[in-house]
Amino acid sequence: MAYELYYWDGIQGRGEFIRLALEEAGAAYIDITRETDSGRGTAAMMQKLKGMGGLHTPFAPPFVKDGELLVSHVANILFYLGPKLGLAPEDEGLRYAANGLQLTITDFVCEVHDTHHPIATDLYYEDQKEAAKARSVSFIEHRIPKYLGYFERNLANNPGGDRHSIGNGLSYVDLSLFQVIEGLRYAFPRATRLFDRQYPLLMALHDRVREQPNIARYLASPRRIPFNESGIFRHYPELDQDAA
Repeated sequence: MAYELYYWDGIQGRGEFIRLALEEAGAAYIDITRETDSGRGTAAMMQKLKGMGGLHTPFAPPFVKDGELLVSHVANILFYLGPKLGLAPEDEGLRYAANGLQLTITDFVCEVHDTHHPIATDLYYEDQKEAAKARSVSFIEHRIPKYLGYFERNLANNPGGDRHSIGNGLSYVDLSLFQVIEGLRYAFPRATRLFDRQYPLLMALHDRVREQPNIARYLASPRRIPFNESGIFRHYPELDQDAA
């Protein structure tokens, strides 16, 4: 039975972290809101969000349906899917460590979003542009180095070797770090131009993930939605600057 992925149509957003794992594993899945058949599309997702009731209704997408089980939140979904897709360590302790890394990526992604919406999500970017400029300066000068420096050190100190974030095999954490680098390069091309020198292990990991056969095919396919100014990673030239 195919997994069902529920996320907003037209943007990569947080759903892309799930897509990358499913694509790398060659798993059968349905991207529900991008389908037009009966019972699919955005209306079907909204029906699940509004009509399920009970304690287990997701707050927001993404969420994944596997048979009768519904799992929400990116890190929680990947914690569930990772072992099933062969993208998580077999050791239980390492699986929790991988989840911790993914939760840190979740924190970082929230800060990326706040560079263009620092005041309120219900305001347009144009309504908070000056605050976004100030937020982006701090993000580029302080937050990118803090997060990426952490992930660089994690690669250097991984007992399984610096080719992977956790253990000695490709994991969903590696795929997610690839997506973060891709997104940062799109949103902040000036700020990221020295990444190869600043974060050599991370960039080598990024390149290895990009060359994975299934990932390479996915990136070249129409299933990979282009970055755009409706997603998390947005390119506004006025927010970009050279890194300190």
